[in-house]
Amino acid sequence: MTDPDTTFGVYVHWPFCAQKCPYCDFNSHVRHKGWDEERFLAAYKSEIDWVADRIGSRTATSVFFGGGTPSLMQASTVAGILEHIAKRWGIARDAEITLEANPGSVEAARFRGFRGAGVNRVSIGVQSLRDEELRKLGRIHSVAEAKSALGVARETFDRFSFDLIYARPGQTAEAWRTELAEALDLAGDHLSLYQLTIEPDTPYAALHAAGKLIIPDDYDAGSLYEITEELTASRGLAAYEVSNYARPSQESRHNLLYWRYGEYAGIGPGAHGRIVADGKREATIAERNPEAWLARVETDGNGFTDLAALGREEQADELLLMGLRLAEGVDLTRLAALGGVLPSTAAIAELNELGLLRSGAPASERHSGDWRRNEFDEILACAGPGLRPETTHRPTDRIRVTPRGRLVLNAVVAKLSNSFQQVDRIDNLKAAG
Repeated sequence: MTDPDTTFGVYVHWPFCAQKCPYCDFNSHVRHKGWDEERFLAAYKSEIDWVADRIGSRTATSVFFGGGTPSLMQASTVAGILEHIAKRWGIARDAEITLEANPGSVEAARFRGFRGAGVNRVSIGVQSLRDEELRKLGRIHSVAEAKSALGVARETFDRFSFDLIYARPGQTAEAWRTELAEALDLAGDHLSLYQLTIEPDTPYAALHAAGKLIIPDDYDAGSLYEITEELTASRGLAAYEVSNYARPSQESRHNLLYWRYGEYAGIGPGAHGRIVADGKREATIAERNPEAWLARVETDGNGFTDLAALGREEQADELLLMGLRLAEGVDLTRLAALGGVLPSTAAIAELNELGLLRSGAPASERHSGDWRRNEFDEILACAGPGLRPETTHRPTDRIRVTPRGRLVLNAVVAKLSNSFQQVDRIDNLKAAG
């Protein structure tokens, strides 16, 4: 279910929201007069057909309805899309089928309908457990509604997750510690915890530029991150990705497929995909505007504005960028096989020396008294679902960022990518140990 060479996912983007949040740069749109859902369903089916004709037979091991706000869809629309995916590709018996939801009472009441349509996991955008903070974030639900939605999710689905945003303006360490502890009391086996970032071309970006919105600086944000790691670990949720925490075997399989650089079809307005056609990996990008996407699909059978073959070094860059988000890190053997490159020994050694990166160190290296190292060593002992324990790997087969390195992940990725060297053989990795 998690091997990037055998899994296949389908991402379905639903672009509509009841209201646009001021921090959000996702492809989401408000349509106060509504939308023609039957027409959109037909377009989703057409785009699935086009991709299926291009790539051929597959079995979907995960389907993810993202947005936007997919919980605004009718359950019959979700069912129709899933039935068409099953018709064209097939859906594995134990596939993970996730739908993102907002916790308003109307959407929560639809959960049972989504379960009947085939959804077996929901991810709920709670974002805060403080009503005043929800208003500042532009959310239209209350804390009471969020808790009610979580209760319905727990009763309806075998698996559920929810999101929180932290490092908000004025948020103190103690306030976050208290709020996160409350969230952990409500959580199931998975939790997504995102630091607030200022995205270009959003209302928050304009306020930030004008000095009217001040978020915690790097030092304070780092302290909040340490609290996040400490409290989640104390409740048995491991940081398997930069912003995602789960109990063993409860990781989001669909997101693991992305981060492990597997194959997935992106369907819907603004969706991105990575498909393999005739043995070559291709990037797909769809038209972002919902109505323009709809017109393209009705004319051409698909809404893609870009369909490009990826070169080997482009694939290596993407694999590195995605894989280093994971606690299990990047398999250098696969990197060499896919991209024909490896990071230089010097670059890996320098990042190791700075404490930002580790090559495959044995799990027995314990550093008592330091939660960062203890947490990292636990990850080494069990690299993640579908992977053997770290002790079965050669020391140079895999590189990972440390918890400290996650705070400067983009810089680590750039350092390694800029050091790429061509390799002819993958059975003699030239990496630092």
